[in-house]
Amino acid sequence: PRLFLTAAQEKTLQQRLATEPVLKTMRDQLIAEAQRTLKTKPVERTLIGRRLLEKSRTCLSRVAHLAMAWRLTGDAHYLERARAELLAVVAFTDWNPKHFLDVAEMTAAVAIGYDWFYPALDAETRQTLRTALVEKGLKPGLVSNSWSRGTNNWNQVCNAGLTLGALAVYEDEPALAGKIVAQAVRTVPLSMAEFAPDGAYPEGPGYWGYGTSFNVLLIAALESTLGTDFGLAAQPGFLATADYFLHVAGPTGLYFNYSDCGTRSGMAPAMAWFAARRHAPYLLWTEFAKLQENSNGGGRGPDRLFPLMLLWQPALPANPPTPPALSWTGRGHTPVALHRSSWEPTATFIALKGGTPAASHAHMDIGGFVMDADGVRWAEDLGMQDYTSLEAKGIDLWGRKQNSARWKVFRLGQLSHNILVVDGQQQLLAGKAEIVTARAGRTVIDSTTVYAGQLAQARRGAELRADRTVVLQDEIAAPGDKTVIVRWGMVTSAEVKLAADGQALLTKAGKQLTFRVLAPAGAELKIYPTDPPPADTDARNPGTRMLGFEVKVPAGASQRIAVQLVPGSASASPAELRALSEW
Repeated sequence: PRLFLTAAQEKTLQQRLATEPVLKTMRDQLIAEAQRTLKTKPVERTLIGRRLLEKSRTCLSRVAHLAMAWRLTGDAHYLERARAELLAVVAFTDWNPKHFLDVAEMTAAVAIGYDWFYPALDAETRQTLRTALVEKGLKPGLVSNSWSRGTNNWNQVCNAGLTLGALAVYEDEPALAGKIVAQAVRTVPLSMAEFAPDGAYPEGPGYWGYGTSFNVLLIAALESTLGTDFGLAAQPGFLATADYFLHVAGPTGLYFNYSDCGTRSGMAPAMAWFAARRHAPYLLWTEFAKLQENSNGGGRGPDRLFPLMLLWQPALPANPPTPPALSWTGRGHTPVALHRSSWEPTATFIALKGGTPAASHAHMDIGGFVMDADGVRWAEDLGMQDYTSLEAKGIDLWGRKQNSARWKVFRLGQLSHNILVVDGQQQLLAGKAEIVTARAGRTVIDSTTVYAGQLAQARRGAELRADRTVVLQDEIAAPGDKTVIVRWGMVTSAEVKLAADGQALLTKAGKQLTFRVLAPAGAELKIYPTDPPPADTDARNPGTRMLGFEVKVPAGASQRIAVQLVPGSASASPAELRALSEW
């Protein structure tokens, strides 16, 4: 074996397992998953919609867990079950090159199986696996490779999967392997440029977990086999992106789930690689909590790349050190700011984003925010809707124009997000909101171009105050030729009791939060329904609602809108409003 873990490195890993409790916990979880896999049947070539991806991912998870379990224990049951899985998938007619992510992940699975089990495989099985890697993975990857010109996660995942395949068979296919590796080294920087300048990932934390994990996989495979990563890890913003992923999860453990993203995921193996590479164990603060949750019978279970986390995991004391920063700001294609009062589970957390709806996987959520306090998420993002559920109903989900069908999907459009909506209109794909003020606990974004023709000015600030309350302040101006109606909205799954003077009491999980409109005076709070959603093609959003109000702004007039969110455990002091220019 040469991918990631040589025979010599295997001995070092075994020695570490005998002395490091955290690593032993990880091994126990890996063996448990491998044991579960022994009871399963090999995957079949069944497409879900237009994708084979679920089967490819299942195969990769099974092979990786079984292979690592076999290398750690020598138990032949793991070898034989993995052999059955590998022979099943290489017998498929193809790995669905029409959706090339499917090919990439299947190639990664077979490459790891071929390389790690190589000493125990007979010549015929080796040949069968090698032929499949070449004919169903590598050769299609030189033909169907439009993804290599893209800047999104497809570039990272496809280049990584194919590179694993190439490195596994390079002595038998040197010319083909060379082309694949050269293609990866040449083109993956196109997608890695999205991390610049400081690590914010434009597609959100969910796709960070996907694209960045495979980016790390690519670098680790090159280094372990060829002794160099060709400078990839040194790309601007790449090593810094681990701080983005650390900060983008709130104290509740829930992501700031902007763009096509769910609210949480399992462990992120790439974070172990970053922590070791940067000698920064604090980066594992959240991953350690997930590991403990899995040990206690909760959590999301092991990621398909979890076995590699054992290789990358730096030595840890009983707990990783507390992260040093409470605020983090990233610019780039999708600017984002993340602030928390502490790293305790009950801390207050406010996250705010800028950017453009034209970004990959973006929603009409520019100026959107989420907020945690007292262990509860009070301000929420409904997140993504399953792609297949929409595609099966004939919705063109991937149009990138102002009038595309994508924006009619409730969870993706403007009416479901914690933003300003002007006269019910969409935000503009041609606009982009930049961060104009970035300080500890305070952020201001300018989203004027996102509302071009709707507002003459639009700025939003988010402040985490010393008393652990949050103030959200907008400064807007109506166009000179028309009066506008601006809706301020916040999605929540808390129970809401409206009160007088622009106040409401939110209750959830035995906790309370007070919602106060500080400006304009006399705002009339309303509850806007989020469930059932407007169309039968939309996913349900049970238990949610939008709390908000409307402001009429006369032609040419300026207007300040300010809301304070007061956690029940906080002792709120009077919030003195200052112009955003003074923040």
